[in-house]
Amino acid sequence: MSKEFLLDNYAGVDEIGQRLRIHPESVRRLIRQGKLPAIKFGNKWLVDKTTLEQFANHYDPRPGNKATLF
Repeated sequence: MSKEFLLDNYAGVDEIGQRLRIHPESVRRLIRQGKLPAIKFGNKWLVDKTTLEQFANHYDPRPGNKATLF
């Protein structure tokens, strides 16, 4: 089993930023604040794609709106 196969279910910061329409540093901020659950693999943050979709369904990138997983 290759690591690419194992990582297919995870999204990196750039992919998350594109999905949420926010800057990658904003993605890192959400992760640091504990609002977006992620794991660190080497020097990269990864988010499970299922979790990302759940988060994206409730996320509003406009300033002042609170981001929550549920």
